[in-house]
Amino acid sequence: MKLFPHQKQALQATSGQNRVAYYLDMGLGKTFVGSEKMHELDADVNLVICQKSKIDDWFEHFETYYSNQGYIFNNLTNKKEFEYFIDVTSQGQAKIVGFINYELAWRRKELLKLENFTLMLDESSLIQNRKAKQSKFILKLKPQNVILLSGTPCSGKYENLWSQIHLLGWEIKESLYNKQYVNWKTIEVGEFKHKIVDKEKPYKNVDRLKAKLRRYGAVFMKTDECFDLPQQNVIDIYCKAPREYKRFVKDSIVTIGDKELVGDTTLTKRLYERMIASQYNDNKFQSFYDLVESTNDRLIVFYNFNEELEPMVNMMYDESFKRPFSIVNGKTKDLRAYEEWDNSVTFVQYQAGAKGLNLQKANKIIYFSPTEKCEDYMQSLKRIHRIGQEKPCFYYRLITKNTIEKDIYKAVESGVDYTDELFKEKRK
Repeated sequence: MKLFPHQKQALQATSGQNRVAYYLDMGLGKTFVGSEKMHELDADVNLVICQKSKIDDWFEHFETYYSNQGYIFNNLTNKKEFEYFIDVTSQGQAKIVGFINYELAWRRKELLKLENFTLMLDESSLIQNRKAKQSKFILKLKPQNVILLSGTPCSGKYENLWSQIHLLGWEIKESLYNKQYVNWKTIEVGEFKHKIVDKEKPYKNVDRLKAKLRRYGAVFMKTDECFDLPQQNVIDIYCKAPREYKRFVKDSIVTIGDKELVGDTTLTKRLYERMIASQYNDNKFQSFYDLVESTNDRLIVFYNFNEELEPMVNMMYDESFKRPFSIVNGKTKDLRAYEEWDNSVTFVQYQAGAKGLNLQKANKIIYFSPTEKCEDYMQSLKRIHRIGQEKPCFYYRLITKNTIEKDIYKAVESGVDYTDELFKEKRK
C-alpha cells in the first residue's frame, strides 16, 4: 500500500505510541493511516467501530490491502460471525479483525470481555456525549491499543473532547479538564439555571491543551497543509417562500393539504418552519428540477427529511430527462448509478452520508435543504473536495427567501450548530 507523504508523516509522528488520534481533515485518507497503524501494532484481536454505512467500506479496505497478512475478517453485525469472533478471540487462535457499528456495539456485551486488543474508532466524534449509551459502553472497554479517527473530533467544541482524551490515556478528571480549559457561565432559562460555554471567550489555555494532546498521540492536519485542491465555489439559488410560511411564523399553526402543523414549542415551531421552507415548498422543487435539467453532469444532492426525497426521485422518471439515480439514507445504500453513470443523481441524507463517503467522481453538490449541524455541513463539503479531485467544486444551495434557512446556513458556515431561543441567555 502506497501512502502519501502526509500520511507517512502522521505515522512517524506517532511511532512507538499505542494510543493515538489521527485528526486529519476530511479527504486526507484517515482510513489508510488508521489501518496501517493497526497493522503496525500487530495485535491478534482488532475491533473497528464505525458508522453502519461504513462497515462494508472498512471490510473491503482490509480485504484489499491486508488479505495476505494472515487476518480473518468478520462483519460483527452478522450474529453468526459475531459468535465466531467471540469464540476465536476467547481461544486466542488467530489474528482477527471485527467490524461493527456504534449503535449495535453497546448491545454486544460480550465485547467487554475482550483483552489485549486494538480498538479503532472511525469518526470518534460520535462519542462526544459521554452520557450516551454508546459512549458509556466504549469507555468501559479495556483495549491495549487505541486508534481514533476524525476530521472534526469535537466540531471546535473543546468541552466535548474529554471522552477521547480519556481513551488516549490522559488521566485527567472531567471536572478538572473543564476547569482548566473551558470558560463556563451560568444562565437562567425560565426558572432553571444552566451552565453554558461563554460565547465571547469560550476556551482558555488552548495552546497548552493542544500540546498536551500531541504528547498523548494526537495528530492534527488540515487539507491546505498537505495539498493544493481545486477551488470551491458556493452558489446560492433563492426560491420564493410558500404563503403558509408567514402565516405559520405569525400564528404557530397552519394547515397544508390534510396536515395541520402546530408549533406549540420552540423546537416544533423551528422544525415546521424548516419543513414548510423545504418539503412543503413547490417553488423549491421547481428550482431543483430546473437545476438538474440544466446539466448532464454527475450530481450529489443532500437533503434532510424523508418527505423531500420522494418528489425528487419521481422527477428522475420524467420523460423530459430520465436520469439514473442512487440513494444513501438510513434504509438504503445503493451507489451503483453513481459509480456507473456520469449523468447520475445521488441523493444523500445528511445523517447517513455526510461523513465518510468518497464521492469525488462528482464535482457538483446540490443542497436541497440545510442541516442544523455544523459538523455534518462541513463534512458534506468534503465528499467531493478531497484527494484526487481535479475539477473545481460547485455547491448549489437552494435557499427559500426570508425564512429560517438563511440563518441556518449562516450558523453552520461560522462553525456552530444552529441554535434557538431555548439556549439563549434570558432577556432582562
